[in-house]
Amino acid sequence: MRVSVITVSDSSHAGTRADESGPKLVELVDKSLKVNAAINAGSPTVVPDEVAAIRDALLENCKNSDVIITTGGTGFSKRDVTPEATLEVIERRCSGLEIAMHIGSLQKTPMAALSRAIVGIRGSTLIVNMPGSVKAVKECWEILEPVLNHAINLLKDTDDGSEHQMMKE
Repeated sequence: MRVSVITVSDSSHAGTRADESGPKLVELVDKSLKVNAAINAGSPTVVPDEVAAIRDALLENCKNSDVIITTGGTGFSKRDVTPEATLEVIERRCSGLEIAMHIGSLQKTPMAALSRAIVGIRGSTLIVNMPGSVKAVKECWEILEPVLNHAINLLKDTDDGSEHQMMKE
């Protein structure tokens, strides 16, 4: 599974603030025992909070990624436009994953109610928005990680039924 990480942050893009959530996502994916994945390019792409920049990064990464995870730009600020850019790119929404991430995050903090994160599919690429804090990235990864292999197998039409069989046992 090929995973790309995109950090959406004006300050990180400008070099005035270190990107912490993108590298944390790379680390979580690399260390996962549940997901058979490789990070594309080894480090996050960093783009400003601009619809066109986010959209272009998503479209470019769709060419060689099974999963794209964005971090940042999902809140209520006028500059938080990651969901809008994602909606321009995806063909189908994954409301179950959106709900799961929101519920799981709400169990940790009421501030999760302020996330507008989107999850969707373009072609056979899964695109997941996560908030920009390291804490939120860890919490959302805990929810996404157990289902990611199966989701990608379904998207790639390589599901052999073994996941469902294990659930019956």
